Amino acid sequence: MNEKIIVPVLGESITEATVAKWLKNKGDKVNVDEPIVELETDKVNLEVPSPTDGILTDINSENGKTVEVGSVLGIIEAGSEAEKKIEKVQPVEEEKKEKVTKKTEPTQKKESDQRSKESSNIVNLEFEKNQSPKIFDDNIIEEEPLILTKEFSEEKEERSLNKNKNLSPAVRKIISDKNIDINQIKGTGKDGRVLKGDLLNLMNEAPKANERKLKFGEEERIQMSKLRQTIAKRLKEAQNNAAMLTTFNEVDMTEIIKMRKDNQNDFQKRFGVKLGFMSFFVKACVLGLKLFPSINAEIENNEIIYKNYYNISFAVGTDRGLVVPVIKNADEMTFAEIEKEIKLLSDKAREGKLVIDDLQGGTFTISNGGVYGSMLSTPILNPPQSGVLGMHNIVDRPISINNEIIVRPIMYLALSYDHRIIDGKESVSFLKTIKQNLEDPRRLFLDI
Repeated sequence: MNEKIIVPVLGESITEATVAKWLKNKGDKVNVDEPIVELETDKVNLEVPSPTDGILTDINSENGKTVEVGSVLGIIEAGSEAEKKIEKVQPVEEEKKEKVTKKTEPTQKKESDQRSKESSNIVNLEFEKNQSPKIFDDNIIEEEPLILTKEFSEEKEERSLNKNKNLSPAVRKIISDKNIDINQIKGTGKDGRVLKGDLLNLMNEAPKANERKLKFGEEERIQMSKLRQTIAKRLKEAQNNAAMLTTFNEVDMTEIIKMRKDNQNDFQKRFGVKLGFMSFFVKACVLGLKLFPSINAEIENNEIIYKNYYNISFAVGTDRGLVVPVIKNADEMTFAEIEKEIKLLSDKAREGKLVIDDLQGGTFTISNGGVYGSMLSTPILNPPQSGVLGMHNIVDRPISINNEIIVRPIMYLALSYDHRIIDGKESVSFLKTIKQNLEDPRRLFLDI
């Protein structure tokens, strides 16, 4: 019985994908739910699992080919017939192996006798010349020649397969392109997982400027990934379609830093996750969006759609580019639940394991350029959303408090918004509300 490998439903508005890489070759045995082909969409990479146990007998779509949802990627021959084929091949291989062994045994014996005879003559010759014989350490053991059997190769292949299961698509690509033996690499990730940085270190990082010129020539041309193409398209659409403006403010982070320091250990022990800054910003934004609903709205044709739910998108930088996973129903979550969701989605993003649903449905975005050292920026909208908050690095700055100059940890905030539906008064008031809630975090627990 044959089972078709079908391009799955990829999410709303996504009708096609590109075959990034086949993880199995034609004729390979596959197990049910085992990843067999990697697809690249304009949002995420995803692996298509095998629908059954069997043999991959046909590949209809080669690497790099664009395929539509519902189309057939390949064929798996399932059931007893596939098992019979595997069983039929194995006895033939064993028979060949036995014949080779029988043929080589007499030859090996003759060669061994000849070597022994020659060795004896050499020793006698040395003594005839009254030379002292070499004295060998009794502790040295002569090693047997290493013979790689079929079973050993299969075992090694299985270990390699198991170790490859948790690798990100970027790491898999480098291993495939450079023909790297994953079993020879000690990973620095969680549970010894091999990261992209481990491979770059193995390859002595990227070449220097002059070396790049020697290696790649005057110019390098690389095909843009689907994700990068989509990022470019959406950013240009945001710039062209929205009347985008940016307003700025600053926030004194003293109280939040103090609250985190005083409660970090207890928080982590109880909930198993660190208390970060992002949860405070998510809570503050949700309260601001409730007060100013137009910032949580979007334009569709000639209508304004006001969202009465609060799905907060947050930007994550990955090896493949910027992705924006979504914290769903953030208004109903506690600080601990928000932190856990942020960690979960961030890990999935960096490992290339995000699914379509993780990226859809956002109503407002938070972008943290401060983790890269950005002092100030004008974040760009994430269509069809109407607002995005930019966080920046925290720097000790002198400020005036009650006519006294005091040094405080200050962060600059930037709110970019669609001026078509958000007026200047609303944008400034929203950002001021964010500032008040962060400078006095107790307000976050009072919904004011």
